[in-house]
Amino acid sequence: MPISIFRRLPRMHQLLIASLSTVIVLLMLWPNNESRSQPERKFEIGKLYPLDIDHSALAMRPMENNETPLVPSLTWKEHKIKSGESLAVVFDKVGLSPSTLYRLVNADQGTKGLTDLRPGDKLRFGFDENNELIQLIQPKSVTETLVVTRTADSYFSKVESKKVDTQLNFAQAVITSSFWSAADKAGLTANQIMEIAGLFGWDIDFALDIRQGDSFSVLFEEQFVEGEAIGRGDIIAATFTNLGQTFTAIRSEDGKYYDQFGSAMRKAFLRSPINFRYVSSNFNPRRLHPVTGKVRAHRGTDYVAPVGTPIWAAGDGVVMKSAYNKFNGNYVFIRHSSTYITKYLHMTKRKVKTGQRVKQGQVIGTLGGTGRVTGPHLHYEFLVNGVHKNPRTVKLPQARSLKGQEKRKFIEYANERLAQLNQFSQLIADNSPLINNRS
Repeated sequence: MPISIFRRLPRMHQLLIASLSTVIVLLMLWPNNESRSQPERKFEIGKLYPLDIDHSALAMRPMENNETPLVPSLTWKEHKIKSGESLAVVFDKVGLSPSTLYRLVNADQGTKGLTDLRPGDKLRFGFDENNELIQLIQPKSVTETLVVTRTADSYFSKVESKKVDTQLNFAQAVITSSFWSAADKAGLTANQIMEIAGLFGWDIDFALDIRQGDSFSVLFEEQFVEGEAIGRGDIIAATFTNLGQTFTAIRSEDGKYYDQFGSAMRKAFLRSPINFRYVSSNFNPRRLHPVTGKVRAHRGTDYVAPVGTPIWAAGDGVVMKSAYNKFNGNYVFIRHSSTYITKYLHMTKRKVKTGQRVKQGQVIGTLGGTGRVTGPHLHYEFLVNGVHKNPRTVKLPQARSLKGQEKRKFIEYANERLAQLNQFSQLIADNSPLINNRS
């Protein structure tokens, strides 16, 4: 406001304006709280001053296991490992330098395993627009994949796992030519067929006792990943009817098998000391004596199979004698206790020595035609208290069976599994006319 105008104002107005102006000036000059708490700092050129920085906020943290680095759009190359190829050779073929190989392999524990490659393994290499390796992928199995991703100037590995779903499946068949053929047509794998023979191998001689009209049913686990079958799991329950008698095996929670009453499937002796797959004429109910050619019982059982077929110890024991003579050829006698002795004759080779301790199922020799024989075969004898018994029918001592509360609990569980088995069997029986009409 011009001074001339201010002077023409009434005296009271002049005092009021002057007072207000003084208050405004004082407020402008009064220091605020921030100024009082932090006095002005003066800095000199060339002198170091500390800075207040939150280092924890700036520090790079390691990637978590469940994290996946962001990966740009990549160009992919795939390489299948050939015999004799190393990781260095593979890297050279896809155009990667030794320094990249060194940094990747030594990045962490997961990447170190890449050096252990086998023929048939596959590697996928992902490159960015500058042809830099950003990602490497190696399928480890149907459920696990190793993924290596570049982070800054290093690499980070992670194993990605797919969820495995387990379902129950079922198979059954009536035997018309052989157990193996029937099981194969029913859709069972070779391992499952041998496992079934193993389950019932203490009660049934699969080499000699299988007959046309015998039947079996089996409940087993099947595993799936993303809806595709990847393999078979455990056999849960199975039945096998042989010569009119039905045997049952149910898997317990501890992985052992018992019948429906809790009695152990495992016995002290195998019914047959030889793999049934190799034995010929297993449907012949009246076998000829290999030397005389007559149909008559003799002290033992003969198994005709190819030379070199492995022969198993029927039970645990100590080798009484491992030797050769012109009648028995190469032979092995095993004492299993003061009660039981088994004898194995005409072998090509003996795999055990006198006095050696052996386990049930251990290979003690190979089938041959040594000694007094007309052709290769195994002559097997089973003695109880010095008396020859038919190993295919003699009552065998069992392993430990379930008792008390453990037995009652298992029987309840076994009944549930057998109900499932019967349910599947009935379902197939009900649908069999439909299946036949379609075929």
